[in-house]
This record gives sequence, C-alpha cells and structure tokens, in this order.
Amino acid sequence: MLERRRVRRKGAVGAAHPPASRLKATVLVTLPTALVLAGLAVLGLEWADKAFPPPLDKAEDVSAEVLDKDGHLLRAFATKDGRWRLKTTVGDVDPRFVELLIAYEDQRFREHSGIDPLALGRAALQFVTNGRIVSGASTLSMQVARLIEPRERRTLAAKLLQVARAIQIERRLSKNEILNLYLTHAPYGGNLEGVRAASLAWFGKEPRRLSVVEAALLVALPQLPEKRRPDRNLSGAQAARKRVLARAAVARVIGEGEAERAATTAIPARRLQLPAHAAHLAEAALRKEPKVLRHQTTLRRDIQRALEDVAREGAARLGPRVSVAMVMADVRTGEIVGEVGSADYFDASRSGWIDMTRITRSPGSTLKPFIYGLAFEEGLVAQETIIEDRPADFFGYRPRNFDMTYQGDVSVRQALQLSLNVPAIRLLDAVGPARLMVRFRRAEVRPKLPPNEAPGLAIGLGGVGITLRELVQLYAGLANRGWPVRLGDGIEGKAGLIDGEPILSTVAAWHVADILSGVLPPAGSRQRGIAYKTGTSYGYRDAWSVGFDGRHVLGVWVGRPDNGAVPGLTGYGAAAPILFEGFARSGIAIAPLPDAPGGAVRLSQADLPISQRRFSMTASGLLSASIREAAPQIVFPPEGARVELGARGGAMMPLTLKLQGGRAPFRWLANGRPLPDVTRRRVSQWLPDGGGYSTLTVIDALGRAASVRVFVD
Repeated sequence: MLERRRVRRKGAVGAAHPPASRLKATVLVTLPTALVLAGLAVLGLEWADKAFPPPLDKAEDVSAEVLDKDGHLLRAFATKDGRWRLKTTVGDVDPRFVELLIAYEDQRFREHSGIDPLALGRAALQFVTNGRIVSGASTLSMQVARLIEPRERRTLAAKLLQVARAIQIERRLSKNEILNLYLTHAPYGGNLEGVRAASLAWFGKEPRRLSVVEAALLVALPQLPEKRRPDRNLSGAQAARKRVLARAAVARVIGEGEAERAATTAIPARRLQLPAHAAHLAEAALRKEPKVLRHQTTLRRDIQRALEDVAREGAARLGPRVSVAMVMADVRTGEIVGEVGSADYFDASRSGWIDMTRITRSPGSTLKPFIYGLAFEEGLVAQETIIEDRPADFFGYRPRNFDMTYQGDVSVRQALQLSLNVPAIRLLDAVGPARLMVRFRRAEVRPKLPPNEAPGLAIGLGGVGITLRELVQLYAGLANRGWPVRLGDGIEGKAGLIDGEPILSTVAAWHVADILSGVLPPAGSRQRGIAYKTGTSYGYRDAWSVGFDGRHVLGVWVGRPDNGAVPGLTGYGAAAPILFEGFARSGIAIAPLPDAPGGAVRLSQADLPISQRRFSMTASGLLSASIREAAPQIVFPPEGARVELGARGGAMMPLTLKLQGGRAPFRWLANGRPLPDVTRRRVSQWLPDGGGYSTLTVIDALGRAASVRVFVD
C-alpha cells in the first residue's frame, strides 16, 4: 500500500512538469520572436533617427565676422534674429574654461553617450526624497539639443525629446564638435550667445586667455542668463560664480586657496560694445560675398584702431560737420593696412556713413611732386636750379600762389617745399600736361577731367578729380622708387607691383622724396623722418596730406562730405597734423627712406652745368633768348629702343649717342646724372652701369633739351 502511494506521488510530480521536448519547443518559438521584435525595434529606431534627424543645420546660423590680416576680429554682424552669436570652437577658448565647464555641468561628459545614467538616478532619488527637483541631470549634449531646438514649456514630453536628441547628436558628432556647439550657442543674457561674444562683451577680449575668475563667470551665466547678468544682478552673478569655483575645487580642477581668492575678485558691472572697426570696409566685404561668414582683410587691427581714434579726435578739433578719411598702405606689397572712411561711422552730423576714401575730390597741390619728378627726369632742372616765382600769363591762364604773394627767384627745391604755384605751372608747361596724365595711367590711376576737356595746366593745381585711395596709390609708386604699386581693396589679395614702366625714374623719384623729406612738420608735430606733401582745394573744401617713409604711405583727407566750404581749412593746418599723429600712434616703426641710387647727386648751384643753373622757359613756353637754331634732337638711339650691350654677361659695351640740331656745347645726362664731359661734338658715348630702362637727355647751350628712353640688355 505504501509502495503504491509512493508510485502515485512520483507520477503526480512528473505530471506537473512538461517534458524536455515541450520546453525546447517553447524556446525555439519565443527566442526568434524576441529577436525579430528586437530587430524591428532597432530598425524602427534607425528609421526614426534618419526620418527625424536633429536640426543641426540651425546651428550654422552665426554672426558674420570681418577679421584683420592676423585673424583678429574687426567687426561682427548680428544674425537675422538680432543675436551676437560668434562661431566658437574648443581651440578658441582657454583650456581652463573647458575644464571648469565639464567639472560643473557634466563631469562624465567624455564617457557617456548623451545621457548620464548616474546623474539621472541621483536626480530621481533626490526628487523622491525631497519632493522637488534638487539637481538636474542634463548633460552638455542634452543642453546642446535644447539650444538648437528650443522648447516652449518644460514638459515630460519635451524632456524625453531632449534625451532622444542628445543620443542622436552623440551618434553624429564627436565630443569636441558637441562642445563647439555649446560654446557657440550658450545663452549669456540679452542678445549675447556663445562664449566669444560674452567674453568680448564682459571682458573686452577674446576667450583664448582667461583667468580663473573670468572662466568661472562664463561657466555660471548660461544657467540663468537673465537673472545672473552682472549689469543687472551683480550679487547673483557673484554667488553663481562662487558655486562654480567651489565645485571646481572639489573636482580638483583648481586648488581651494585659488577658489577662495578668486571669489573675492570684482566682476565687471558694465557690458562693453563688441568690436566695430573698419565699418565701411567691413560692409563692403559683406556686400561682396554675403554668404561668407568669415571675411579676411589685409588690415592690421592695432593700426586700424589707432587711425580711427586719430580721425575721430581730429574731426572733433576741427569743428562740426567736418569729417576725416585716412588710408595707410604698405608700399612694397600694396596691401592696405589701415583705412578710415569717416571720422565716425555712427555720427550723422558728419555723414559718417559715407566712405570718403572713394569719393572724387580736387587734390589741390598734391600732384605737384610728379610735375617736378618729370622735370628732373627730363634733365630740365636740378634741385638747386633757379626758377622764377613771379606773376605769369600762360595763354590766358594766370596762376597765383595760395597766399597771393610771390617769392621772386627761388630754387626748385624751395619751390616744391613751399608749394609755390607759378613755378609748378612753369614746369608743367615745359613737360606737358598730357605726359603727366600718361604717367598717372602707368600707376592705373585716371584722374577725372571736366567733361569734354583735354588735360590742361590747371591739373597741376588740382583741376582734376581724384579719390584718396588713388592718391595714396600714386604716392606708393613714388615711395617705391618710382615703380607703380597697385593697392588692394583691403579684402582680397590683388595688390602688388604693376607690370610696365615706372611713374618716374628711380633718380627722379629720389630727388622728389629728398625734397619732400625736408619739409618742416606742422606746428606742434615732431619730425618723424617722413617725406610729405599737403594740398588745399579751391574754396577751402578739401585739405590733403600724403606722407611716406621707406615702408608705408599714409594719406589724409579732411573736409565736409557735402562738399561745403570750411573757412580757413588748409592741408598744412588741418590734414598735416593728423598725418603726423597717424604715423606716431599707428605703432609702426619708421623705416628710413631709400638711399640715393646710382647717378643721383644733389649738386650745389655752382656745380651745376650752365644750362641747369637757371630754368629759362618763359610763361608762354618759349625760350627767353632769341633762338635761330633748331632745338636738339637725339637721332640715336631712338625712343623706346632695346639695345644689346652685354648687360647680362657682365662685360658692358658703350652706347653711341648721336644728335642733330641745338647749339653747342652739349651736356648729356643719363638718368638725371650729368656725364663727365661737356662736348661740342654731336656724337658721344655712354657706358651704362647696369641693364634695364634708362633715360638719356641732352641739353644745349640755350637750355633746350631732348630725351629718349631705352632698355639696355
């Protein structure tokens, strides 16, 4: 009986468990189903991830920037929604800031994949325990998701979407790329977004070098940007910064002593303006390429900032409605290193929005140096040649000096330094206005003449129109030993030497620079080793001053943008002081002017050839003596000839010179330098000292001259 019961129990137990074959069948059915469901879930998530990607394209909406040659910010433009949002990368900020940010916001940022499970668990436990939110669990990735896709309300659905977006972002971007987005879009109150904009607004500098105090403040502000703005709630900003420093000390990013000292440092209570330099050039760059976000220029920020200060202060001294424009360029490269279009872009009373560097105005006497340069090149005069400054009538044109007085007999050097009008017109009449305009065209400068008028003598005294940029380009060629230089537009690299012939010969350019370097500086200015010229247009409408050293040329225009007269306005009294102050405050080291080239000598009047001791042309253009003989003419070499004299091989051969006409004796000059002997023969020889372009001039006993230009191989 007992045995039977035992048997029944075993049977009962065996009946309670399915056979092994049934269990195996269940597993075989359930496992594939689970795998299929899991696969479908993965596919669904992949589809959802691709179908609803995070709006990373919105993160590209940043401020356009205009930079100087070295990458320093000159000016930024607000975004379409009025935000100052400067693109920022990890490399743009101090590494200490990144350490503080991660220590305060997301300590496991480098390890998690968008969400931090430990932080989530801690936040949930604190919520259950305290019945309120004690600490958040948002990672930097989640904050980036919120910044590029803002939510209107803080709901559970919005939080879940933020979590999903954080995971999506982590799948697409590296950790540094995520940090870049945070650094660019983090809110800092008002219309400030991003660390660069905040650093410039609160500290006046880029965030590449931040103190611990500065870095801590920039970490603290984005949590509650409006409530912690230093300009509105200084105590709130201090308390928030203190919490950041305390947590950084706990995380051992900084020492406890350093945190305590930093907490006592004052916080800036005033928001600064973002840089707004080179306003006119910056807007030109934006118009030129509106879709480009970073525009590189050739300007140098320190020079630009100094010139803007000089222009603003100079205009203030000169009175209301007066503006100032300035252009500084490198004569070796043609690059514009500083450009000021007006005294103050935002000053409506001075029409500050008008870029006066591009407006055509009368240049006054600033073109005179090129007249003298042509006369030197032709061998008509030397620096100590005597020339008359007396009333003269040039076929009805009667130039008068600015002060209505005359000096009588003066040297050519004195005439140019004193900017006397009559001597300049005498020389222009001799060399020809058309030839002067040809030289300007060699520099790619085309002064504007009155409609339907040919070049006349009036161009020597400002009877043409020219812009400040063009005038600086002309003087850049003069400073570059006579070889023309093309100025860039300040935005792209189209600057450099102009192929072709020089504006003036090297010797003539040196003579002009030598004379201009001896002009006395304006009252109150210190001699700076520069050569400069001033000019005043008719009716006191424009005052000019252009100066150069061995490396840079600076041009200054002063006047009213509406072309109104300014009584008493002169180049020497108004523009020259600004020129000297511009050189002084620009920070550039004055480079010495070039040494005298071969053949350039400054002879006393007693050592000059008889024909160069006095300029003998009358106002009518005729020689003062009664002349029966024909003027001299060089018949060999002809104008523009290319002669092979062995310049490349080193054994130079002499060149035979032939002339006809003229009255003996004859004086030959090569590149403005007299040859050793005066001759009565009409055949001579000249041994060049090198290859390249040369100007040969012959002067007869009556002072008449002829010249040709040849190229020596």
